[in-house]
Amino acid sequence: MIFSSSLFLVYFLPVFLAIYFIAQPKHRNATLLIASILFYSWGAPLFIFVILGTTTLDFYLVRLLSAAQALRSKRLFLILSLSLNVGLLFYFKYCNFFVENMNAILASFGAKEVEWTKVVLPIGISFYTFESITYVVDVYRGLHKPLRNFWQYQMYILLFPKLIAGPIIRYHEISDQIEDRSANDTLDNKISGFVRFATGLAKKVLVANVLAAQADEIFKIPVAEISSSMAWIGMLAYTFQIYFDFSGYSDMAIGIGRMIGFKFPENFDNPYISGSITEFWRRWHMTLGNWMKNYLYIPLGGNRVNSNFKLYFNLWLVFLASGLWHGAAWTFIFWGVYHGFFLIIERMFLLNVYKKTGKLPAILLTFLFVAIGWVFFRAETFGEAWTFVGKLFSSKTTGIHFYPDMKFRVVLCLAVFFSLFVLIPGGKAIQQKFYFPGEIKPALSLPFILCGLMLFAISLASISSSSFNPFIYFRF
Repeated sequence: MIFSSSLFLVYFLPVFLAIYFIAQPKHRNATLLIASILFYSWGAPLFIFVILGTTTLDFYLVRLLSAAQALRSKRLFLILSLSLNVGLLFYFKYCNFFVENMNAILASFGAKEVEWTKVVLPIGISFYTFESITYVVDVYRGLHKPLRNFWQYQMYILLFPKLIAGPIIRYHEISDQIEDRSANDTLDNKISGFVRFATGLAKKVLVANVLAAQADEIFKIPVAEISSSMAWIGMLAYTFQIYFDFSGYSDMAIGIGRMIGFKFPENFDNPYISGSITEFWRRWHMTLGNWMKNYLYIPLGGNRVNSNFKLYFNLWLVFLASGLWHGAAWTFIFWGVYHGFFLIIERMFLLNVYKKTGKLPAILLTFLFVAIGWVFFRAETFGEAWTFVGKLFSSKTTGIHFYPDMKFRVVLCLAVFFSLFVLIPGGKAIQQKFYFPGEIKPALSLPFILCGLMLFAISLASISSSSFNPFIYFRF
């Protein structure tokens, strides 16, 4: 089940909210846990047992870790928990990739290939695995004590608004809210949460889906047959598709969380206005960036290493891991290395160059670098991606020419406008009032609600009238 489906919007979400608000406060966690289990098992009934099994083992391993007195024992339980989570992630997400590449090597030597039944990837495994890791590592570090209530831990991991697409939430960020959300259980939060959800739904359905249709049409054509102009349209369509799709899902998760009393961390902050790749990663998928920083970059030494070589190597390794986290393919690995390369050269000299060029050229160059990177993220093979990038800068006019329809052109212009909206004088203030309205004044509440209802209704009508509703996170 996905947020942008009629099943979720018309049945699951309204029924869940009705039962949740009717239930006594002491029963709301149980209601939320049952709803989360149903939500995930609706489309993956077998995989829910994998999650329930690993979370059960994790819960007791962390309890044993916390109770252990000797450091050696603590480390043993830490290693056991990490091995469980990383092992399952490797099996489900990377075994196919590993076997395929091993068979390619064996075939090149004329050896017999390994027979292998492909493993199906559980939806959202990368997200909830990282949250499980944060929980055990933070307990080991003494950042917080382990939960004593087994069902509360299950709810933290399985919480359906963020289960399949994030944001990645560290336990201590919502620990107090798991036990008591009364402080956030206000009418203002319910209204602003609904509008935030409706905004995210509109970003996904009315913008990302339209761009996705054109991106898919272009990327499925043999690369050798497309023209340079067509390559540019395909790259831009996917560049804005993935932003509005991913940020739209984050908005929906944050909105649902706000409606039921949770305050989730923000995941996007206008990434396409970034003046460097360094800034881009402070604005794009911020919860993943924070995770990589706290659980990989800092343990490697962070900025406190004694040589630039180690610093650059750590940056490169972190983004190699980031690419691999996104998907088991050489294109994802290259995408991570590609971003790591820019982070390194920015620290070496490129940031100083940007200071001399000024803000606008820096933004345009950064956007171009990011968009080219998305080609590798989207393409099926590394060879196709490389040829596609070559087409962008080809002077030849041969190949299939593409003339997008008016709907696509309007939506693409809207995507560009809203991606850069905060650069307009007063744009940041308007965005802040819309996304973080605080206490909704009576004079503003009705227009605010009407805006949310309008976006919700139009999005639902669009979903009902079209069978095209891609779910980009199947690859993650």
